[in-house]
Amino acid sequence: MNFIWGRDNGEPAAPAAAAKPRLAEMLWPLDTVAKRWDMLAPSVQAFGPRDEEPRPAVLLFHGCAGVRPHIDTYARAVAAAGYRAFIIDSYEPRGWSQAYATTFVCSGAMFWGRERAGDVLAAVWGLSQDPGVDASRICLAGWSHGSWSIMDLMTMPLERSGEASLADPSPDCLAGVKSLFLLYPYGGPGALSRSRPWVRAPETFGVVAEKDHLTAQADALRIFDAPRQHHPAVDVWIAPGTHAFDAPGHEGFPSPMRYDPELAEGCLDRFLGFLRRTLDPPAMGFAWQRSGGEALDA
Repeated sequence: MNFIWGRDNGEPAAPAAAAKPRLAEMLWPLDTVAKRWDMLAPSVQAFGPRDEEPRPAVLLFHGCAGVRPHIDTYARAVAAAGYRAFIIDSYEPRGWSQAYATTFVCSGAMFWGRERAGDVLAAVWGLSQDPGVDASRICLAGWSHGSWSIMDLMTMPLERSGEASLADPSPDCLAGVKSLFLLYPYGGPGALSRSRPWVRAPETFGVVAEKDHLTAQADALRIFDAPRQHHPAVDVWIAPGTHAFDAPGHEGFPSPMRYDPELAEGCLDRFLGFLRRTLDPPAMGFAWQRSGGEALDA
């Protein structure tokens, strides 16, 4: 991805570590926010109007199987509405294939939400410095594992080394995050929102899949009690479908997931309506582009 900013030209530096490192951190050093962003940035896919005007931005975080075509669909719709959209790939920078991620991440063997929360924090910090992003109007959108990671991040004070698996986390990085759109988040054992309150709670819209095989509906609804401590009117839509109902490719046995085009369209409409409500209406009808400079028509 081509950025026009850098830390050598007067842009804000990553927050400094405030706590003495623990033994585990000395043996296995943690990334700083800046180092994590440096790892992620080359794989970020950027969509939006072809100008440098600061615009609201939406950061999209994929599910445990990686970036799939439906994430691209959402990003294109966001960009066509005049916002900037950024797909944050947590796997390509680490050299993980879809098969590897499905085997080890989707199974819960590694890379839980509390660890990937560092990717969320670093992406917000990095993209907030892009001159084309209005850093005061950011929405975080997550699918399944991505939602889990965002929700875990909301429970963290971010005041000591090690939180979000980063050496120097800071709550200041999230000052411009105005809203969260969370699709069928994992809410089983290991999800911090099951047992911890949220430290911060931007306006939140949750999508719960009625037939979700990964998280029972009761558990999925329970984790949205955490943001309600800040915003009692958290919106939750119970979609009458399976996990990943908006992802083409799940059409039959042996997958317990089923793609539902009507539900997918309804979810996208809710997403765009939520952005209009929480980020303010941007200008419409611009051309937009992906990383690498390829121009596409809105």
